Formats: sequence, structure tokens, C-alpha cells
Amino acid sequence: MSFAIILLVVWFCSVAIWLLVTGALKTADVDRIRQRLAGTQKSGRKKKKEPAAQQNLIQEEQTTSKYTVRLLQKYKVHEKLQEILDQAGLRWHPTRLAHACLGCFLGAYILVWSLADFRSIALIAGLIAGCVPFVYVWRKRAARLKKFEELFPESLEFVARSMRAGHAFSVSLEMIHREFQEPLSGEFRRTFEEHNLGLPLDMALQKLAKRVPSLDVHFFVSAVMLQKRTGGNLAEILDKLAYVIRERFKLRGRIRAVSAHGKMTGLALTCIPIGVAVILFYVNPEYAKFFFVDEVGHYMAGAAIALQLIGYGVIKKIVTIEV
Repeated sequence: MSFAIILLVVWFCSVAIWLLVTGALKTADVDRIRQRLAGTQKSGRKKKKEPAAQQNLIQEEQTTSKYTVRLLQKYKVHEKLQEILDQAGLRWHPTRLAHACLGCFLGAYILVWSLADFRSIALIAGLIAGCVPFVYVWRKRAARLKKFEELFPESLEFVARSMRAGHAFSVSLEMIHREFQEPLSGEFRRTFEEHNLGLPLDMALQKLAKRVPSLDVHFFVSAVMLQKRTGGNLAEILDKLAYVIRERFKLRGRIRAVSAHGKMTGLALTCIPIGVAVILFYVNPEYAKFFFVDEVGHYMAGAAIALQLIGYGVIKKIVTIEV
């Protein structure tokens, strides 16, 4: 127990040092850029010493997280986590998410191990707490993509109107940044900057489709690339695409209303056994100890949880209809 506490304290200290070094590095970069833009950057020996200090900070930051990066790259999850963080709109490094998951796991595990009477549930509590940061990022990603899809039809109509007014397609993409809110404005601004800095329009749009994994965005990218190769009225194509997307939204709302009863049924059937188990634990704890103390009880509890998860997954699969 003391070893686990020492390990947790050492881990927290390491993460705190890493965050301090990262913050100092970012502050130094911002100050140096601000001085350069304002024309007040110092000259002389101090100017020559800054790159060496900056290099030491970068090396120290890379040293504190290189083992985590190697571990993530070994299991081929580094790029996937970075993609999820970008889609969620969080300026996090994958190592930060990994450290957060590990810290929540160790904290919950040690807390339940030291306070609970049944220490066998400490591992389960640790696993649940370790998934909390990832669930937070995933929910942020889902909310951001949902907001993007809500604004996307209006942006297509805006591009069509601006093209009819005489603007080029790339200029219309840049104008979206001033007329719409995040996250749509930021994504199209990034696409315009990539194309403006020399990246071909096809590749810039493909990168947009990769950053925003939405079927509507794939339709948009395919329509633009096809029109570029075969010709045609792009403004009219975008208007029709916006109409189709709006109709899909209406159909999706109707299906959501029809399938709401099935979702509530699946949620109720999943929560009833959990509620009965909690009530039984408080009403007759001696009877409930069988599932935590006896080996046969462990197998029965594990089988019950597995069957509940399978049943909930089957019901959710039935009521989920993709449009």
C-alpha cells in the first residue's frame, strides 16, 4: 500500500514538472514572437543565448514524455489518439491523455483499495475511472461534429451564393471563416490556408474529409473533385447537396422519434438489475457478499455483467438506424 502511494506521488510530481516545463516553453515562445512583431527584440549576446535555452527546454520536454510516446507508437495508437483530439478541438498531446487516464486509474484504485471492504472491486473502479478522460474527449468530439453538421448546409449555400456573385471557390472557403462560428469556420480556414500555401485543392479537401469524418463532408469533397474534373455548375451542385443534407436531417429526426421507445426500453432493462443489486447490497449485505467473496460468485457476477452488456448492445444495434 505504501509503495502504491509513493508511486502515485512520484507520478503526480513528474506530470507537474512536465506541465511547468511545457508552460514555460509556450510562454517563452509567445514573448519572443510578440517582441519580434513589435520590433522590440533584444540584440547582442542575450539574443544568441535564447536558442540554446529554448533547445534545452525542448529536449527536457521530449525527455519527460518520450517513453509514453514510444509506448503509444509501439501499439499504433499515437496517431489515432491525435486524430481524435483534433476532431474534439482539444489542443492536447496524446501523452497528456494517456497520463490523465493513468492518473485516474491509480487514484481510484488506491482510494477504493484503502476505503472499501471488498478490495476485489478496486480494479473495476480503477478501470472505470481510467476511462473517464477518454470518455470526456469522445463526448467533446461528438458534440463538435454534431455542431459542424448543423452548420454545414448553410455554409454550402453561402459558398454557392458567393460563387454566383463572382468569387472563386477558394476565396469562398476563406470567407466562411468570417461568416460562421466554430468549429466550421476553423476547419474551412485551415483548408484555405493549406491550399493558399501551395497544397493542391484536392489534397486540402481530402484532409478536411479526414479531419471531419462525416458523410456529408465526403459528399461535398466528392462533388467538388468530380466537378473539377468533368466541369459543370458547382453552385447548383452545392445547392442541391445542401437540400439533400437538410432532408437527411429531417428523416433522421423522424427515425429518432420512432426509435426513442426502444432506446428507453433498453436503458430500463439495463438499469433495473443494477438497481436491484444496489438495493440488495444495502438490505441484505450478507447475501450480497457471496458475489464478492466466493469464487463461484465471481463467475456468476461476471457472467451477469457480460450478458447485460450483450443485451444492451443488441437492443442498441436494433434501434440504431443510419441515414
